[in-house]
Amino acid sequence: GGSSVQTMSNVVEVERKGEIAILRFNRPENLNAISVALAKGVAASLIELDNDDSVTGIVLTGAGDRAFCAGVDLQEARHMQVADIEQWFGGACNIYRQILMTNKPVIAAINGIAAGGGFQMALVSDLRVCHPGARMGQPEINAAIPSIMGSYWMSLHLGWSKNQELSMTGRLMEAGEAHDLGLINYMVEADQVVAKACEVAETLAAKPAVAWARTKARFREIALSGFDEAFRAGVLGQQESYAKGEAQAVIEAFLASRGK
Repeated sequence: GGSSVQTMSNVVEVERKGEIAILRFNRPENLNAISVALAKGVAASLIELDNDDSVTGIVLTGAGDRAFCAGVDLQEARHMQVADIEQWFGGACNIYRQILMTNKPVIAAINGIAAGGGFQMALVSDLRVCHPGARMGQPEINAAIPSIMGSYWMSLHLGWSKNQELSMTGRLMEAGEAHDLGLINYMVEADQVVAKACEVAETLAAKPAVAWARTKARFREIALSGFDEAFRAGVLGQQESYAKGEAQAVIEAFLASRGK
């Protein structure tokens, strides 16, 4: 059955496909950008689904066909005060932590752009599915946000040189390049991305329970071992960018160029 269940608020939608839960970021008009409400909704939904015995696996995807998630919400970011940054950044980072803390398989179904925080949600998921035409990367430096948490997650996947290039230029990769780099596990046509992700989640959910749990737990330990340090550095970097007015200036110029 594909009945939709609204969870938390309408910014997060949960749909069931058999024993797999599809958790959809539901802000398509904002390219599913991470607002405070979305961050809270995703984290809470992950905890709820992990505790639901009728769910064996989780697929993350975005509403609409343009974006998985385009990163943090610039409309919220433009008004950020230095004193609020730690809590605000912490909300987004809590999504990454909850994906890692989820004991069930979490598969990213990348349907369109996955940038910044959206790219990072995909990187901390267990496996990644995308389609030709999807684009992904870490463009934060171009929005005057230091690429610190993003470069940390990329360090678990990529070599130093490629990580430097993506973190320092902020360019987005086409799906094929991401696949060649090993960041993407499966590439299928756009209309098959969610179905393939559900199939992958089912495959992992059927693994012997202790072996699966211990394997995922070991990846979690490694991923979280540098998390607090990256978070602290990310907070300090963003606070400085905002204190100097750099982030606000870049965001205002970008929004003005788009006529927002």
